[in-house]
Amino acid sequence: MQYLHRKLTSNRSSFKTVHQVLLRQFYSTDKCYDAGQPTPSTHPQLLKEGEITPGITCDEYISRRKRLLELLPEQSVAIVAAAPVKMMTDVVPYNFRQDADYLYITGCQQPGGIAVLGHDFGLCMFMPEATPQDITWQGQIAGIDAATEFFKADQSYPISKLHKFLPNMIKSCSKLYHNVKTAIPTYTDLEAFQKASYNGGVHDFSLYTHEARWVKSSAEINLMKESAAIGCQALLQTMLHSKISPYENILSAKVEYECRMRGAQRMAFNPVVGGGLNGSVIHYSRNDQKVKDGDLVLMDVGCELHGYVSDLTRTWPPCGSFSDVHKELYDLVVETNKECIELCKPGASIQHVHNYSVNKLFRGLKEIGILKDNRLHSYHQLNPTSIGHYLGMDVHDCSKIGYDRTLKPGVVITIEPGVYIPTNFNCAERYQGIGIRIEDEVLITESGYEVLTGSLPKEINHIETLLNNHSYGGTFASSL
Repeated sequence: MQYLHRKLTSNRSSFKTVHQVLLRQFYSTDKCYDAGQPTPSTHPQLLKEGEITPGITCDEYISRRKRLLELLPEQSVAIVAAAPVKMMTDVVPYNFRQDADYLYITGCQQPGGIAVLGHDFGLCMFMPEATPQDITWQGQIAGIDAATEFFKADQSYPISKLHKFLPNMIKSCSKLYHNVKTAIPTYTDLEAFQKASYNGGVHDFSLYTHEARWVKSSAEINLMKESAAIGCQALLQTMLHSKISPYENILSAKVEYECRMRGAQRMAFNPVVGGGLNGSVIHYSRNDQKVKDGDLVLMDVGCELHGYVSDLTRTWPPCGSFSDVHKELYDLVVETNKECIELCKPGASIQHVHNYSVNKLFRGLKEIGILKDNRLHSYHQLNPTSIGHYLGMDVHDCSKIGYDRTLKPGVVITIEPGVYIPTNFNCAERYQGIGIRIEDEVLITESGYEVLTGSLPKEINHIETLLNNHSYGGTFASSL
């Protein structure tokens, strides 16, 4: 090392040459370009050449922007801000998750930016400006160079110049749209925006983004299949683990561990792990109780993989055996699940499938003796939920698309019939407090459907065989 130092200092030209080589190696845009998020050069294990985010190419992002401009009325401009950073304490932020619309359009996974779409200029990205202190504490972020070179925006400016350029864009348009969910004073306080708003000329852009996002591309479907596979494998391992460790908090931790170990970036939502009476609480989230021997546990989980989420539910007895009462209700729910899935095809709708599920469950609960009258009010006390929802970049995806919309190939939905009997419901005591839900992800295809979560057991005999024939050896098992 001392020899190298003497050699370089004695020869200024040699030092300059080596210095330039090092700069090219560590800072060159064609070798190790740091855009503040994974790129093909920095994370070749995640992205292929030509991809902006894993699995989604630059060409696909550009086609998304063109599609949105086709949907937008002529002479319109749309503003979409990145998701804000949310704070857990005064100095500790929550883990950042990008707004789905901003990510869909730009591919940028970082906060602080504002994207503007217009027929006259294409995509213009206003980017945050990092100070040396910001980089020291938080690392590199994407700036104006990354906007054009990596995200392939048509124009880019520092966010500090927004007040100079955006007002003219707004004044030149006949209709102005923006993402209401992520609206920020940086642009809403501009006089041009305020004037457009006062004149009734500002509209919700999500009407168009949800339309564009509703039908998934082949690349998006591949990511959703991977996300569903990770969720299935993780929940399967958690089901097996439940027999030796029937605690809600441990099962919640187990499923998150298994998802992350398989490549998921985060959970899609806080896992629902409801043992016994807690299973009758539809979105139970405390996850702090032991599951009593003989009780069921309901687990509703999902993970996120490169911007696309999964959502699945299974209900089972960690002890390994369904009771007769549990079987009676479970058979009704699983039968409803399977029959509803058979209805999923182009031309159907979630509303159509939902109506079928209500009739099926209503009749079944009357036959069992839990429902004693024909009032829908009584049924809704046992199941106030829809049979399913759209799925994609968000758990309840594309909320602007109604459930009466005719399904098309490429749309992904959930099918999740359930029964949630309150402890004070007027029925036989043996049924009170039972909660059962079975949820699958269904891709609408040209010929019908494909169940993306079909690898996860849901038949009673399959679940019991799985739990009772698995080897539970190991140090952790013997210590419990």
